[in-house]
Amino acid sequence: MAQKKDKEDYIHTDSGIGGQYKTWFLDYASYVILERAVPAIEDGLKPVQRRILHSMKEMDDGRFNKVANIIGQSMQYHPHGDASIGDALVNMGQKDLLIETQGNWGDVRTGDDAAAARYIEARLSKFALEVAFNAKTTEWQLSYDGRKNEPVTLPMKFPLLLAQGAEGIAVGLATKILPHNFCELIDASIKYLRGKRFEILPDFQTGGTMDASNYTEGKRGGKIRVRAIIEEVDKKTLIIKSVPFGVTTTQLMESIVKANDQGKIKIKKVTDHTAADVEIIIELAAGISPDITIDALYAFTDCEVSISPNACVIVEDKPKFLGVQELLKISADNTKELLRRELEIKLAELQEKWHYTSLEKIFFEEKIYKELEKKHETWDKVLEAIDKAFVPFKKQLRRDITREDIIKLTEKPVRRIYKLDIDELNDQIKALEDDIKQVKHDLANLVDYAVAYYENLLKKYGKGRERKTEIKLFDTIQAKAVAIANIKIYVNRADGFIGTGLKKDEFIGDVSDLDDIIAFTKGGIMKVVKVSDKTFIGKDIIHVAVFQKNDERTTYNMIYVDGKSGTSYAKRFNVTGITRDKEYPLTKEDAKSKVHYFSVNPNGEAEIVKIVLSPNCSARIKELEYNFSELEIKGRSSIGNTVTKYPIKSVKLKEAGKSTLSGRKLWFDDQFGRLNTDEKGIFLGKFEAEERILVVYSDGNYEITDQELTQRFDADKVLLIEKFEPEKIVTAVYYDKEKVQFSVKRFKIETTTLHNKFFFIKEGEENYLEAVTTEEEPVLLVQSGRGQQIRSAKIKVAKVVEIMGWRALGAKLTDYSKSVEMQWEKKANDNAQPELFE
Repeated sequence: MAQKKDKEDYIHTDSGIGGQYKTWFLDYASYVILERAVPAIEDGLKPVQRRILHSMKEMDDGRFNKVANIIGQSMQYHPHGDASIGDALVNMGQKDLLIETQGNWGDVRTGDDAAAARYIEARLSKFALEVAFNAKTTEWQLSYDGRKNEPVTLPMKFPLLLAQGAEGIAVGLATKILPHNFCELIDASIKYLRGKRFEILPDFQTGGTMDASNYTEGKRGGKIRVRAIIEEVDKKTLIIKSVPFGVTTTQLMESIVKANDQGKIKIKKVTDHTAADVEIIIELAAGISPDITIDALYAFTDCEVSISPNACVIVEDKPKFLGVQELLKISADNTKELLRRELEIKLAELQEKWHYTSLEKIFFEEKIYKELEKKHETWDKVLEAIDKAFVPFKKQLRRDITREDIIKLTEKPVRRIYKLDIDELNDQIKALEDDIKQVKHDLANLVDYAVAYYENLLKKYGKGRERKTEIKLFDTIQAKAVAIANIKIYVNRADGFIGTGLKKDEFIGDVSDLDDIIAFTKGGIMKVVKVSDKTFIGKDIIHVAVFQKNDERTTYNMIYVDGKSGTSYAKRFNVTGITRDKEYPLTKEDAKSKVHYFSVNPNGEAEIVKIVLSPNCSARIKELEYNFSELEIKGRSSIGNTVTKYPIKSVKLKEAGKSTLSGRKLWFDDQFGRLNTDEKGIFLGKFEAEERILVVYSDGNYEITDQELTQRFDADKVLLIEKFEPEKIVTAVYYDKEKVQFSVKRFKIETTTLHNKFFFIKEGEENYLEAVTTEEEPVLLVQSGRGQQIRSAKIKVAKVVEIMGWRALGAKLTDYSKSVEMQWEKKANDNAQPELFE
């Protein structure tokens, strides 16, 4: 009798349950990676996509098929439910590349689902039929039930993986390959085949703008930022004209409402008017800046999203992480190899056809067919006789004559003999020889052939597939600078607390939850803290404000007494950078030190104060003045200059101070359309607090604005930006479409309203500003004509055009011509004679 095995024996044997548990997870992970989630590098398709396309090719008769029928056909090859096939089919149809659609296929912008499979139809596109199918170059395998053959991979002669993109989550890894532009992929493939450098960047059906400076070829760790296009309709209305990739209009609106509820932005109403084009209208709350709101929308809502690519593909049955440039190179090499195989197959077919046509010609021309009329003992003898009759002509052929060749000749119908045209056979042979020569030439020059193939694809299918997503660098939006101040903060000065929860105490102002708060105490302690419900600073708080990091203009003037020596000191300092929640002593560290006087000066103002000494002190003069302008601005840890050794009774302001700082230097960043103090872009000059900026746009508007750094300007439209000086004369040349001419006008700006655009050229649909300057004696250099017909002229505009009102139409300068070029002479020559030409 066999000995009974213990339970442990089964668990630890590979044939038992334990053995199955050893491999089941790895088997499952491999299956998900290889068969469901990650595309193959050869054709850029996941198995379900490949099986759908193969099924559609089997069904293809040029007409549309119901999607429900396509799903049913695909289920012969795909061992999963109809839902997974339907979803994959809709996803491919929405990408508008391989599949032509009919009916309601949903909308990736709004997130609307496609109609039911029984209501919508599809067929393969002409592009798909051209690039994805060739039974002669396809490797086949048995389907999951062994009943049919299916392609291992499709012979894809195009970088489909990069054009469509791919996304999938497997076990232990994921893939996210972003879609790229059709035309740019073909151009890049041609450059690669020619040995030139190339770069490819994502492009999305949803449009928008994209900063791909950290794309790193789509590898892990890379990132792109995508923004919706937001335009200012007027000071109270914004319009969103696109959605970022992967975001629907519904999601976008929900994120806007959420940001508004959280107090990050402040809007009155948001409405979706999306139809053929995305159109989301945002109505702003009263007094809210549209520029700051646009920045806040990018900072706090899905109007800007960050996408992390992760290009993972199946290479030789293993997942591999590659960059998009490597993927394109592999695709181009694969395409070249497929084209080579197609040419070799075609060459073999042509040579076989040439051989048989030549046999046929000899067979009839030399009357070898008459061997069929002779009486031979057997059919084999007939075939031998025919073969022997061909012997004198075998040198004309390129391969040996086989028994199958002879049998094929004898099967020709008798009527073929009577209708035979030897000249026609000669023409066929000549045409075949020309084709063979061309195919051999193409094989010898495979790169040129592949380039021509790509160029033909671009010519046939490239129209309408131009880039939709604009590539540009994004400026970094500081969330603190654009967050709406929607939280009230209070202070209990005596007890030394600040916070949002002290509603019974003194109200300080409105702040955002992203702000830092700076506070000073009478004991000479400074501290910077986050906005919170209640925070202890120190007893006897004398000043609380929002802290601006790196602020080199706000200057603190202070007089304090050293508790140890009794000497009073004066100091001026800035606070640019700190460690949050750390206490900074501003006096000599002594418990009895205290602040006598403290002032905050946004532009480094230096006031004069009156100091009254204690009446009991031994000083002869008990009242004195102190002028802070005599003090140098130093660091916050400096001791300061001695004011007096005698005890002070009081310090009071006597005379308000003027700024001791030079004007603030401003630059215009013409890449991002921003004002800045970081020396980026065009230097505009030094500005005092009340000075303004003049901005003139190519569409014929001018605007006077202040120095607020959060403003946004359309850098592509800015023709002139400079410090505004009301007495300066503006000289402008603009194109008048109606009269087909350039006109010129000179005027003084009479408006004073800030942040309002004023249109100052003639109204007209295609009118635009050509040139503008505020030079006192501007000289315009005009060049017209081409080649040897070039004519040049210098126009002293101030001599020929009078100053007029800003609404005036101006005077004719010259007739319009596409060859006319204009620019201002940097230094006007007073001796030059003005001349005009028409």
